[in-house]
This record gives sequence, structure tokens and C-alpha cells, in this order.
Amino acid sequence: MTVDSRALPIYPAGSVAVPFVIAGMDEVVSRETHWDAHSHPTHELLWNERGASSSTVGSRTWTITPTVGLWMPAGVLHSSMAPAGTWYRAVHFGIDSVPSLSDVPVTVEVTPLLRNLLERLTDDTLGSYSRSLTESMVIDVLAPSPHELLVQIPELPLLRPLVETIQNDPSDSRTLSDWATLLDVSPRTITRVFRSETGLSFGRWVAAVRAQRAVILLAHGLDLSEVAERVGYHSTSAFGAAFRRVTGATPGTFRVG
Repeated sequence: MTVDSRALPIYPAGSVAVPFVIAGMDEVVSRETHWDAHSHPTHELLWNERGASSSTVGSRTWTITPTVGLWMPAGVLHSSMAPAGTWYRAVHFGIDSVPSLSDVPVTVEVTPLLRNLLERLTDDTLGSYSRSLTESMVIDVLAPSPHELLVQIPELPLLRPLVETIQNDPSDSRTLSDWATLLDVSPRTITRVFRSETGLSFGRWVAAVRAQRAVILLAHGLDLSEVAERVGYHSTSAFGAAFRRVTGATPGTFRVG
């Protein structure tokens, strides 16, 4: 598999004057694409027309879909990944005109209204009054969402084999006791580290990793039963129940086709 690796500059917030309030771009990536750690002088809203992608800040990784976007404040160092076929959109906001929704990345629900307003701003024939009015409406409807597809990665070196294995293969079925034996520690030690570094138990963290991978597979058109198998569930009903516990939504919410 060919991977496209891209390097972008690291800009402090507001370090470059921009001649716009809101400006966007989009791209369909033909190959799996990775963006190295970078930052923008502007705030950025990332979302997808098709497929699912991810952005990582430190040890936290968010999944981005057509309905769940990510607000990235200006100057925040982040890396990103988009599988082949993803159609992503990136909308930039001048920091002198638009206050940040948060000092840290937050998810944004991409509602039909927000989508239509952002689409209107791509019209080059839009007059200055109409553009200004539409920009004001975008700013008015932007709000953090309580729902996010986020996985926090434990950083303790002791757990690296466990973390890397499950990230590479979410269907791995080894239990807490199995991993404790392999790592030569007690189950209580693993549980304590997971709760300290992620706020989740080992089991709930695995479920979150599986849900995040499932969203990407669903958004790229895989069948529900195949997705369930790939992320470690023996039935679609078990997968659906676990997925709802993590995301608050059904798998069908993210399925394409």
C-alpha cells in the first residue's frame, strides 16, 4: 500500500495575517495520506464530505466524519491521517475576526445548516454583503458538541506492547488477565494505569479503540457484519450494543452506501 506523507509548516497563532474571515478548501485523497505534526496561524474546522479521517494532538486522537467535525484552535500542534478515498474539507477562520470555540480541540456537530452555510461560502460570485452575512451565521451556529469520537493513548512504556497490538488489530481478543501475564504485572496495575492516563477501564478503552476503527471502516462503505468481525465482535448485535455504549449512536449513523 502506497502512503502519501506530507509535511506542513508550524505556525504560531496569528503569526500570518490573512485577508479573510472564513476560507475553505477540500480534497479527495487517492492514497492513504498522513500529515506530519503542524499548526496553523488560523483556527481550523475539519470535516469530511465522504469517509472518516483522524487528527492527533499529543496522546489524543479524534475521528472526523461527515457529521462529526473537529475544531482545531490556531497554533495547536497536530498530525492527521486520511484513508484513500476520503473527501475532506478544511475551513480556516481568521483569529482577529472569529474567537476560538475553545483553547483545546473540540468536536463540532456538522449539521445540515452549518454544512449549507459553509457550502454557500464557496460561491465565488457571492457579494460582499451576502458573504459577510453568511460568515456571521456560520460563527453564530458553531458550537462544541458533547459527542466526540476520542481515544486517549496511555503513554507508560510498560503498556506499549498492549497499546500497539490493539491499535494495529482491534479484534485482538486477549483479556486483562492475558495481558497481565504477558507483561508480567498484576491486572490491578494495568487497570490503575488505564484509569489514571485515560479515565477508562481497560475494557472500555478497548471498546473505544474498536469504535473509532469501526467508524472509519463504516464511513468507507464496508458491510456491517464485516466491520463487526474486523473489530472483534462475533455478531452484529453485540457490535451494535458496544458501539452505542461508546458513541451514543448506532453504527448505521456512520455507514456509507
